[in-house]
Amino acid sequence: MIINHNIAALNTYRQLSANNTNGAKSLEKLSSGLRINKAGDDAAGLAISEKMRGQIRGLDQAARNAQDGISLIQSAEGALNETHSILQRMRELATQSASDTNTSDDRSKIQSEMDQLAKEITRISNTTEFNTQNLLAGGFNDTFHIGANKDQSISLTIGAMDAQSLGVAGALVTTTFSNTNTLVTSLTTSSQNLNGYYLNVSKTAATATAVTQSNASGGAGTADVSNFTGSADTTFQVKITTVAAGKVTAASYTTDGGANWTNASVDSSGADGIVTLADGAKLTIATDADNAADDTYTYTATARFLSMQIGSANTGGTTVGTAVKVYGNQSSVTLGDSASDRVATVAFNFNTVYAGTAVGTYAATGGTFAAADSDAITQTLTQSTAAVTGAGGTVTTQATVQKGINVSTQGAANNAITTINNAITTVSQERSKLGAYQNRLEHTINNLGTSSENLSSAESRIRDVDMAKEMMEFTKNSILTQAAQAMLAQANQQPQGVLSLLK
Repeated sequence: MIINHNIAALNTYRQLSANNTNGAKSLEKLSSGLRINKAGDDAAGLAISEKMRGQIRGLDQAARNAQDGISLIQSAEGALNETHSILQRMRELATQSASDTNTSDDRSKIQSEMDQLAKEITRISNTTEFNTQNLLAGGFNDTFHIGANKDQSISLTIGAMDAQSLGVAGALVTTTFSNTNTLVTSLTTSSQNLNGYYLNVSKTAATATAVTQSNASGGAGTADVSNFTGSADTTFQVKITTVAAGKVTAASYTTDGGANWTNASVDSSGADGIVTLADGAKLTIATDADNAADDTYTYTATARFLSMQIGSANTGGTTVGTAVKVYGNQSSVTLGDSASDRVATVAFNFNTVYAGTAVGTYAATGGTFAAADSDAITQTLTQSTAAVTGAGGTVTTQATVQKGINVSTQGAANNAITTINNAITTVSQERSKLGAYQNRLEHTINNLGTSSENLSSAESRIRDVDMAKEMMEFTKNSILTQAAQAMLAQANQQPQGVLSLLK
């Protein structure tokens, strides 16, 4: 019998320690629900499980990416739904304007609505965004990552959907007429087909009839209408009110046959008296000893005017519409012929005096044309524009629209129907493409969900604990631990037998 080494107790203690360790492992697994809580539980299984977890989380994120892609597509498609509605209205207006039951005024109103509809199409294109990205400006070309691994993606491109890109925007023609007389300041037209034609302008200065006198023996009267700016022919009656040494020093005048008289300004500093009348007209009354108060002088000032007409050549050639006389009381005039689809609205300034006759003509095709009297005429054709995009599809310059497609004449409206049909087809194709991509992403989401589910099941078999089996293991370890504790107590009693030998 030995007492220094209790082999039985040592063996029992070793077994008790092993049972405690195994029991602790079972408790850890049962409390976490995981079979692998640390690499030591299953080193190879942990590596495989972590790789699967990366795939699973990648698949789940890819599904979310696809959902975001669908949201983006729905944003673009929803905006194009409104563009479609606008195009259908534009087609309706073009069909209406193509009928000659409409007057030119009716077509003007139709054109105004067409202009606003084109502007709204462009506004939608400029402002439709998803997460600050413009979708319809023409620079959208994005990649949707819809897989767990590298390069598992699809790309989507959306074309420009503004009015200019769809072909339903028009141009604005602005012509400036620069000369010392500022006869015509600008020309603006909604016609698409004015190019190649000209605005022929001539000017006629004011003239005066011969002056008649009530007193034939008085000083002669000389009319001066070089500075007359009246907008209509005007008959002046001038009455002398004061005479000094045969020179007129005061006078009055009337333009309504004597119903009303107005005091006139008289310049008597020179040899004769110069009477200033309305709108820059003048009358010089020669100094004469027979001049007397109440002597009257009468003459008519013929108003100046511009003659305007659209033609096919600088001089001569085919004319469009009739020539129009424009007087100073007017601010604009419409020229041309709606049947030929060549109509122009001219705005001008008539506030200055001019001399001479010919103003000359200018081409409506752009550039600068030197007209008579050294007038410089410059035309600018302002087109509606599509958006300008930079790197990454960023919009650097928004699309602009000047006018809608021309429907101001029967011919133009008839042609517009085909153009708008083409625009509707373009938008339909874009919406169809977007719908196909959306369906594709929905299938992708279903596939990603299935893959994630199956991979999660495989990962679970590696990582998760079988609770029932582990409870069996825990129960076994618990019983063994209790048994080892009891046996350790018995083993510790065995050396007590040595005491009986020592009595």
